Amino acid sequence: MDSRERAQRAMLTTRALGGVARVLTLQKQHVSRHDIGLALGVGLLQRVRRGWVAEPAADRMLVDAARHGAVLSCVTQAKRRGLWVHEEEPGLHWGVTPGASGGQPEHVHVHWARPLVPRHPDDLEDPIENVLALIADCEPHERALATWESALSEGLVTRELLERLPLKRVARELLAEAIPFADSGLETYLRMRLAWLGLPLTFQTWIAGHRVDLLIGDRLVVQIDGATHTGAQRSEDIRHDAELRLMGYHVIRVGYRQVMEQWHVVQDLIMRAVAQGLHRRSRR
Repeated sequence: MDSRERAQRAMLTTRALGGVARVLTLQKQHVSRHDIGLALGVGLLQRVRRGWVAEPAADRMLVDAARHGAVLSCVTQAKRRGLWVHEEEPGLHWGVTPGASGGQPEHVHVHWARPLVPRHPDDLEDPIENVLALIADCEPHERALATWESALSEGLVTRELLERLPLKRVARELLAEAIPFADSGLETYLRMRLAWLGLPLTFQTWIAGHRVDLLIGDRLVVQIDGATHTGAQRSEDIRHDAELRLMGYHVIRVGYRQVMEQWHVVQDLIMRAVAQGLHRRSRR
């Protein structure tokens, strides 16, 4: 095997390990320091920090975490795993085990808490249990609960596993409140914000051949439009709303932004509908 092939092998092994790797781990994969040096020399690998290398196309978030001795965690890692995260959340969140060093940039929120699940030296992304524990401490209750329920719904973790961990009080309260089948974080928000009404709240139920976002009581339907509610989708929504009204339902249709940024307006519409008894089955 010539020098170019050896350098190529070092790069491919690094790629197989996620694009960013410790030199010690590469050596365990039978890639010598000499081969790593060859790859560095021809630009197939880049030095991240002492003991770490990366291929040029590696995920920059992982590279930055490796450079500073951290792991991606909290809301940053939750978003990477496809979980519900409040979209206005700025900046990056890293987890750093107490005693580690490397220095952290100003734009990063660094969590120094000791992890529930030990972090392997190769890890650049926190296990989901650590992610949820940090979110419990970092995020407001409503946002944290939405992410916890998203993780349970996606099957990334189970309630039984979480119950066996030494969770802090705030995390245990979230676990006690969380349900494993919430359809979205928006559903979590609505359930929390409307619980005080003391009325049955049924999410994602089928009526007249289509799902409705929320049914309050027997007859009050709340539909929430997202960015896709345009064109043919919008026409179908209008048709379905009309059919619901003919069946005796009262429909309140609002936008996603209204729920997230103008909740007082949405809540007022719902309260006035309830005050008029529009959530009850009509008596004839």
